[in-house]
Amino acid sequence: MTDRMKGIPRSPRMDGSGMKAMQIRCVVLAGGVGAAKFVEGLARVADPSRLTIISNTGDDVELHGLWISPDVDTMLYTLAGIADPDKGWGIRGDTFETLDALGRLGEETWFWLGDRDLATHLFRTRLRAEGRMATAITRRIAKRLGVCATVLPMTDGSVRTMVRTTQGDLPFQEYFVKHACLPDVVDVRFEGAESSVPSPDVLRAIESADVIVIAPSNPIASIGPILALPGICHALKSARAPKIAVSPLVGGRSIKGPSDRMMSAKGFSPDAIGVANYYRGLIDGLVIDRLDVAREPSIRTLGLDVLVTDTLLTSADRKTALAKETIEWANTFHDQHRHSRQKPVLC
Repeated sequence: MTDRMKGIPRSPRMDGSGMKAMQIRCVVLAGGVGAAKFVEGLARVADPSRLTIISNTGDDVELHGLWISPDVDTMLYTLAGIADPDKGWGIRGDTFETLDALGRLGEETWFWLGDRDLATHLFRTRLRAEGRMATAITRRIAKRLGVCATVLPMTDGSVRTMVRTTQGDLPFQEYFVKHACLPDVVDVRFEGAESSVPSPDVLRAIESADVIVIAPSNPIASIGPILALPGICHALKSARAPKIAVSPLVGGRSIKGPSDRMMSAKGFSPDAIGVANYYRGLIDGLVIDRLDVAREPSIRTLGLDVLVTDTLLTSADRKTALAKETIEWANTFHDQHRHSRQKPVLC
């Protein structure tokens, strides 16, 4: 980690293309790769110094004696401008000599850890051993990486996302990486969520936000652990900011990962309508892809406004365009109609 690493443009007035940055306090509830792509675009249209990401830590994992926080690190690396653009995770150009050596020693190597990536985990683990909390540790890593936005772990406590499958209970990373999402999903639960609390920084960010966005992340595995924390749903319902979710499901399927199967396991249809039902009572509007335009009337009957656009984050231009459309749409909302037709489902 070095101060010479170049991240997302930081100017509070202009982004890297000369576009005027929106001066809003934006809070994003986020998972991993999909969320990071969206936030990458968001940091180009809004002032990054006024951007706060509340990151899922339910799929944190300990391997080789190291504390690894995949979603937090994916967001940090993306905002620092060093993420691997092909994989979507890890550090661009990283090598895997240490992992190969571990394999020769008979250690498990199913979770890919690059050599430069390992430095982050070593640093985080040492600070935790010194008694530092996750929020403080993440702030320090962000500073060292030159990240201007605020990245907050959802809690300083310990929450573990467990996937109940036909092959037994699996921690999320084992299900997702080691088993390649192959076992059928029966249920998903968040161990420790009821006894953990969001940090004061998380609650303050939600309370003071101008716009709140739920990123296009797995609603169950990535956003579910955040919403399971005591006080988060209340904070979202109480916040005066417009609340928008971006559906991660397009045409009734996941672009990547097991979102559709997990939605079905929790009793929601694996499509944009299911996403709307899952977040119903917490959001004002849902952004859906053009392929889902036929589902728009059904979503509106749930009391949600709908923005139909291209949600596939296939290029830098699309990331920027979707972020810009989402924020501009959120700014059209008014207090008098928010939640007027909605009945909470989640909380």
